[in-house]
Amino acid sequence: MTPLSAYLLVAALLFAVGLAGALTRRNAVLVLIGIEMMLNAANLNLIAFWRFGAHPEQLTGFLFAIFSIAVAAAEAAVGLALVIALWRHTRSVNLDEQTRMKG
Repeated sequence: MTPLSAYLLVAALLFAVGLAGALTRRNAVLVLIGIEMMLNAANLNLIAFWRFGAHPEQLTGFLFAIFSIAVAAAEAAVGLALVIALWRHTRSVNLDEQTRMKG
């Protein structure tokens, strides 16, 4: 097994755990954690392909990963703001109990 395939295997497992967590949880915070795990798996793939690519001296994969981390931070901030707003209106973050959308 090459080191690249080992990294890709770990990233695939991390993505699968994040996907399972995002699809099976009822708590909105745990769904957000699952989505963050999937984004971290994508970051691991970006870094692995950059490191074992044709030109690792160029910082293209590293910069893509930094950009992805910034997007993940913005997603987490917006997601947590939505969870806080949901809590203020319904006093619950259980996604199964949310039956209406109100502007």
